[in-house]
Amino acid sequence: MQRYFAVMLAFCLLFSAMPAEARVGDAGKVKVTTLSTMLADDGFGEWGYSALVEVDGHKILFDTGARPEVVLRNAEELGIDLSQVEDVVISHFHGDHTGGLLTLRRAMLARNPRALARLHVGAGIFEQRFAKGIAANSFIATAAAYRETGADIIEHAGPVEIAPGAWFGGPVRRIYDERNVSPGLFLRRDGTELADTVPEDSSLIIPTEEGAVIVTGCGHAGIMNIAEQARTLTGSRSILAVIGGIHLFDRPDSVLVETAARLKGLRYLLGGHCTGVEVTVRLRELLGLDRHTAVVEAVGSTFTLGIGIDARRIAGWAG
Repeated sequence: MQRYFAVMLAFCLLFSAMPAEARVGDAGKVKVTTLSTMLADDGFGEWGYSALVEVDGHKILFDTGARPEVVLRNAEELGIDLSQVEDVVISHFHGDHTGGLLTLRRAMLARNPRALARLHVGAGIFEQRFAKGIAANSFIATAAAYRETGADIIEHAGPVEIAPGAWFGGPVRRIYDERNVSPGLFLRRDGTELADTVPEDSSLIIPTEEGAVIVTGCGHAGIMNIAEQARTLTGSRSILAVIGGIHLFDRPDSVLVETAARLKGLRYLLGGHCTGVEVTVRLRELLGLDRHTAVVEAVGSTFTLGIGIDARRIAGWAG
């Protein structure tokens, strides 16, 4: 455990010392397509999250939904071929983001042995969790079975460019006291039981000329903290878009007001999964956005750089 924190500290010090203009290059083409969330026009909705992220021609599967077959079937209905996608990101260990991993990998093997064969995770994801004294991190077993298919898992302690223009953020420095986690799970460190704050929670950060695009599964690290990580990484204060779950569905209005203030200037919000329907509407109001730029995410909805959000029918607005 001491080695883990030492590595994290060394990386953060090294990264913070880099000149902002030397850190990253901007992506020119970005498209994010939702494959799992609660709302659906076509395909199947579920309490889970997954999205296909395309950055300058490179494709990344971000999270894999909850139920084993949902992302596979939704991708088929949307005409998306996942057999040519090699990189997978798992944002954190919860089953509603990891449930489709094995099914997807096994289904694609026959078409391409390298399909979904390289998995990126944040440092700490393999720490055991406990609920009422019972081991509760099912991802440990999932990861072992995934490796048995010939796939690789890369554990990152900090930001790393996993494809040109696409950055895996890694564990997030918790500057703001955001408590966007569900109670009941605990970590054991040095004989002490601590509340699980999901320390491995990681997002994708895509720098563009218009600002950073953030894709997040649940945002357990807190979207204000994730936004600060993106600003540090890109050397810019501008956040163009936040896409995915930000776990605010049960938070009081005071938290939403602070969140909007910290995200001032945000131009697009595609709020899925655990964001909350009413929360998305309230953030729309607080951020000064509208029904085209702050939308509840649905299966098949997209964000495209230079175009904006295509909300699909159920979440869209024709006015």
